[in-house]
Amino acid sequence: MRISEIKRKTAETDIVLKLNIDGRGSSVIDSGCGFLDHMLTLFARHGRFDLEVTCKGDTQVDDHHTVEDIGICLGMAFKEALGDKKGICRYGWSAIPMDETFVLSAVDFSGRDLLGYAESIPAEKIGSFDTELAEEFWLSFVRNCGCTLHLKQLAGTNSHHIIEASFKAAARALSAAAKIETGFEDEIPSTKGVL
Repeated sequence: MRISEIKRKTAETDIVLKLNIDGRGSSVIDSGCGFLDHMLTLFARHGRFDLEVTCKGDTQVDDHHTVEDIGICLGMAFKEALGDKKGICRYGWSAIPMDETFVLSAVDFSGRDLLGYAESIPAEKIGSFDTELAEEFWLSFVRNCGCTLHLKQLAGTNSHHIIEASFKAAARALSAAAKIETGFEDEIPSTKGVL
């Protein structure tokens, strides 16, 4: 089983995150940010990851540090759980429709961090959640996971739907890329011999 546990404590957040890449999609999420809890719950379900997150953050300031730092921890967890990446498919993609919204995601567990974020979210807030934090989450994730992740919105006018479709698309793409490729379990999927 490819599992990891990340504990990260700063002056702004105190986070414990547990990830099982080969899970069933179960989750227990308590980030202190309701909208992020919703996104991480559906991320786990649609990626078939088992995910537990607890965070005590300085949400009396705003949700920025909580969202950013959980992104950091999730990226670290994926990197740790994938290990040397032997046998993984490496690449994954997904296209997710959600009502009027349509989002594409593609990932490469290359060891190189890059976020291609092409989304236009009309509202500045969803409840108390600053929508600009969605990009901040994924930026923190890719920097600490060491992957290339593209999220591209092809349609959509509802801010909740756009961000939700993005989390679902990313989950499906990450799940596909992390799968072990039958017959190639002992190979690194790179001509370099290392990822």
